Amino acid sequence: MGYRTVVMYMEIGCFVVCVAGWILVCSTMPTEIWTWSEVDSIVLTTSNYFSNLWKDCISDSTGVSDCKGIPSMLALNWDIHMCRALIIICIILAFFGSILVLVGMKCTKLGGSEVANARVTFAGGMNYLIGGMCSMVAFSFYGNKIRSEFQNPNFRAQKFEIGVGVFIGWGGSTLLVVGGLILSIFAGREGCRSR
Repeated sequence: MGYRTVVMYMEIGCFVVCVAGWILVCSTMPTEIWTWSEVDSIVLTTSNYFSNLWKDCISDSTGVSDCKGIPSMLALNWDIHMCRALIIICIILAFFGSILVLVGMKCTKLGGSEVANARVTFAGGMNYLIGGMCSMVAFSFYGNKIRSEFQNPNFRAQKFEIGVGVFIGWGGSTLLVVGGLILSIFAGREGCRSR
């Protein structure tokens, strides 16, 4: 098995890893449980509070949930705006990264010469890498905010815990960063060496 074949299989593997990471990051946007808290008043009635970047919800012990969208864009804190923007940037960059990698991979016959295809694959890998870093910053900032409020003894409001959406986002961001880094290293080495 030659070097070209190994690189081709590596590109396919990294592409699958990055698309899986992109799907995971996309799936966190509609996921309702980014933060959650449980309030026990008596044995039969328990309330669960949960929220994400777009709405706040409450459910009772019967399973009925009621969600309310965040009413004003201007009334939001800057950190929610930042997390929203970074995750949307990640989704857009990873989408265009997928198109670039599909065009530039060795197993597809699109594009021009080997050097041109390597440069296109490098650009796609950088899109994945930058998008993964954007979403990693957003999920890490949001998770750290929840953790710091939970552990602060002077914080008197309702304390929340990190929900499943943040963990899924961390996993998807990691896949994007790892896949994009490997694609960028191999494609950049081939695209820049051939000048």
